Amino acid sequence: MSVWVGLLHGVNVGKRQMKMVELKAALERAGFDEVRTILASGNFCARYDGSEGEVKARAEAALAAAFEFPVLVVVRTRHELEALRASAPFESIDPTADLTRHVVFFDAPLPSEVRVESRPRDTEILRITDREIIIAAYRQPNGRYTENVEAVLKPLYRALGDTRLSTMRNWNTIEKLLT
Repeated sequence: MSVWVGLLHGVNVGKRQMKMVELKAALERAGFDEVRTILASGNFCARYDGSEGEVKARAEAALAAAFEFPVLVVVRTRHELEALRASAPFESIDPTADLTRHVVFFDAPLPSEVRVESRPRDTEILRITDREIIIAAYRQPNGRYTENVEAVLKPLYRALGDTRLSTMRNWNTIEKLLT
């Protein structure tokens, strides 16, 4: 049985609230084993014997039924996240810089010709893989870090035509998912 990581899109924002204990129970009822939730932003690890597509479909159906609103999920195997971590995606940045580290996860491969323009010392694109974009978001004069990420990614989303689901996670969350 594989260990799967689910990254829920757009939960605990506005009226789309869910308690992690209820998320865990819904996944267990759907046949997932050893379910563990991480933080309140909609992340889980669980064992399930199935393909990525099956895990995604089963989780989305179970959560929609339990919470009465559609819940979209990007999934990865634990092995895929471990490989991402092993690739040291943030090794090129100054370890003393005042920034946050993020990964945008996509549920489908990105076209190989994808380009995203960085804003140096603001929102820097460090790497684009087939299904992730690695971002360093620097602290701005107003004290915020990620306020320009959406503007940097907007041309990409426009070019993709909103055909791919994505969700962004802080690297610290990814580390917690792997503990």
